[in-house]
Amino acid sequence: MSVTDELYQQVILDHNRTPRNMRRMEQPTHTACGLNPLCGDEYTVYLAVGADGLIRDASFEGHGCAISKASASLMSLAVVGKRVEEARALFEAFHALVLGKGEGGGQACDLGKLRVFSGVWRYPARVKCAALCWHALKGALDGQPTTSTEDKL
Repeated sequence: MSVTDELYQQVILDHNRTPRNMRRMEQPTHTACGLNPLCGDEYTVYLAVGADGLIRDASFEGHGCAISKASASLMSLAVVGKRVEEARALFEAFHALVLGKGEGGGQACDLGKLRVFSGVWRYPARVKCAALCWHALKGALDGQPTTSTEDKL
């Protein structure tokens, strides 16, 4: 097993066992539900965005596999403190990464720990797991209350 694969497993297991920000937000400004109908994973993403466009809080609730839960946990950490346009760019960069289009798909984003998902593209069924909460994030920012992985990718 390569160092990258081992790190991937450690990060996924850690965020699956102890997900960060897995809670219902009391007064979100943006919300969307993401559904993967093929496997039944479903997450609701909550955002608190200030009038200045800064994401002040992010959380999620729902159920799914270890990859989808870990991705939601890492996403919630990655977007807090970012402006909405930065979160959109992070979505594009992460989406390109999990599709195997290079690290960040040419986007000027620092993916940080999100890079552990760089090998997911080798497992097409898992791409939707990793991307589910990110599509819900984008849906929330776009004012779409529900999004499905079957409409994406």
